[in-house]
Amino acid sequence: MKAMALRAPGGLDRIVAEDRPDPGRPGPGEIRVALHGGSLNYHDLSVATGKMKADDGRILLADGAGVVESVGEGVSDFAPGDLVVSCFFPDWQDGAPTAGDFARTPGDGIDGFARDVAVLPATAFTKAPKGYDAVEAATITTAGLTAWRALVGDGGLKAGDTVLLLGTGGVSIWALQIARMFGARVAITSSSDEKLERARQLGAEFTLNYRSEPEWGRRIREWTGGAGVDHVVEVGGPGTLAQSIEAVRIGGHISLIGVLTGFSGEVPTGTFMTKQARLQGLIVGSRRQQQDFVRALEANGVRPVVDRRFPLADLAEAFRHEEGASHFGKIGIEW
Repeated sequence: MKAMALRAPGGLDRIVAEDRPDPGRPGPGEIRVALHGGSLNYHDLSVATGKMKADDGRILLADGAGVVESVGEGVSDFAPGDLVVSCFFPDWQDGAPTAGDFARTPGDGIDGFARDVAVLPATAFTKAPKGYDAVEAATITTAGLTAWRALVGDGGLKAGDTVLLLGTGGVSIWALQIARMFGARVAITSSSDEKLERARQLGAEFTLNYRSEPEWGRRIREWTGGAGVDHVVEVGGPGTLAQSIEAVRIGGHISLIGVLTGFSGEVPTGTFMTKQARLQGLIVGSRRQQQDFVRALEANGVRPVVDRRFPLADLAEAFRHEEGASHFGKIGIEW
């Protein structure tokens, strides 16, 4: 079995192609999946560059999709030939969050999906949306499900709501598509006018270049007639949170899902208190939420935005493309 593994202490030049033992036949409750696609996330990049420490030889990628080759005894949800997609938290099946770290996240605490074959419990996968290929399916594991939980699971998104999105990476573009699927109105920020134009083509109503307008929270609030937005999908962290609080309405909802600007910083507690808003941290979602997301995608015919696809052998180059931040939507890996 071919696999792309990370050698300690990390770094893109420490990603190596290795031969690993074939995992064999699935045992009771397991399925054997021939993997064909993955996608990149900021979390994967942090592991690959050594910012987040992983065991020597860790197989990379949290997102993986492929075709079921065989099923073990007792498996009834899947059959050979099914296209399936991995779960970010394979042990979190349903209900309230049960994981507060990445000890059981593929590509971090356990081996990921940058390999030919995986034999894992059937509960570590869901069916992929009908009509998707493996790369498209892999985009829902981390970025897609994060956006779905932020807006729908936790935010209670409904038609006519206003949504603020920061940037045009995988989570934000998935959130744009989900918001439009529900009939919500979307504002989005970026430092690139070209990317903002692409976001408008996907249905964003209000776009703003934050480099030319650093106090963008006020402008977003003006777009809503002074009330503020109902939902903010906050991927920046401490460097953007103050402006997100400025932009949100009284009693609104901010989903804190990213740390692109750092892991700690000041919060304008006075403004936040008067806004009486709900600030909720979250990390991806449960298997049940992923199944709900898949059903919604199938019902609405929505497909992900894949910026570019790289072969598995060029995984390090794909991460360099991600570091350059020129992508719009998701970066795919296929083999």
